[in-house]
Amino acid sequence: MKTGISIYLSSPLQDIERTIEHGAAAGARYAFTSLHIPEDGGAAYADKVRHVLSLLSARGIALIADVGPRTCDLLGLERIEDLRDLGLEYLRLDYGFSAQRVAELSGVFRIVVNASTVSSDEIASWREAGADVTRFAACHNFYPKPYTGLALEDVARTNLRLAALGFEIMAFVPGDANVRGPVFEGLPTVEAQRGRASKVALNMLELAHGADCDIVLVGDPDLSDAGWAQFAQVSAGYVDLQCELEPGYAYVRGQIHHDRPDSSVLIFRSQESRTTLKPDSVPTDSGAGLPRKAGSIAVSNSGYGRYEGELEIARVDLPGDERMNVAGHITPEAMELLPFIKRGFGVRFV
Repeated sequence: MKTGISIYLSSPLQDIERTIEHGAAAGARYAFTSLHIPEDGGAAYADKVRHVLSLLSARGIALIADVGPRTCDLLGLERIEDLRDLGLEYLRLDYGFSAQRVAELSGVFRIVVNASTVSSDEIASWREAGADVTRFAACHNFYPKPYTGLALEDVARTNLRLAALGFEIMAFVPGDANVRGPVFEGLPTVEAQRGRASKVALNMLELAHGADCDIVLVGDPDLSDAGWAQFAQVSAGYVDLQCELEPGYAYVRGQIHHDRPDSSVLIFRSQESRTTLKPDSVPTDSGAGLPRKAGSIAVSNSGYGRYEGELEIARVDLPGDERMNVAGHITPEAMELLPFIKRGFGVRFV
């Protein structure tokens, strides 16, 4: 999964460096910042920007920079195109740029527009000016003020329209440590995530697999150690699911299983359990035929023929099947992740 961090150039340089190091170690490949905050500027600011860009480049992290008409003045540049020489690839344009200017810049940068507010008329005007919008990305706002964030279903609806046009789509989850001021109540795109900032993995998966965001960034400048651990797992394409296992199935613990890309709405179906993680044999046992409540871990026994050994997690309550041994269940806390673990994403049983 594509993940990213946020850095704020008004923060002390050592804090920015720490965030970049944590993000790189946790698999972040994108970073967001603003290059048109009014209080910033001067030679020291320009040097700081260059230093941060060099740090990101060295770690393979692409910067998505929010720019405005004053950005060149703040950095001592002649024109916006000069940012390309500093290694900047993605420009997020919020206001102050004509359709013709956007089209010109799209020949130099990947253009990132405001997913939360972009209109069909604006997109049409960029096309008419000669821009190739299939090379554009769209980034949703984050919302510092409580009750101003978006509903997940509205983000998903917007994303459906933008994806049809070829846009890559980004959004933010709140951080759970060192939240950004002046409000200090998190920087989420989705309002419902503001009150559960510690559930970093759930929030990221909800945006990726519940609203079809291609890139999920943390809006605040830092995470707790536990938050970074969750971020790293999501970046690597899996999450830990706590589980309780029946005797004879301890081998399942510690394994990483990936859901099939053609996900079922009823079960998580492990790809590896029929290949690299396939047990030698699965005889029918006392768990065969038991009802499979949502969260149940079941393994196909010898009665299922060539499907013997295939592991499933029930997403909903399912009836018993003599060909399936109930091997355990994931904990209630892990259940909230299950709806968003799909389309090739993985789980590790712990």
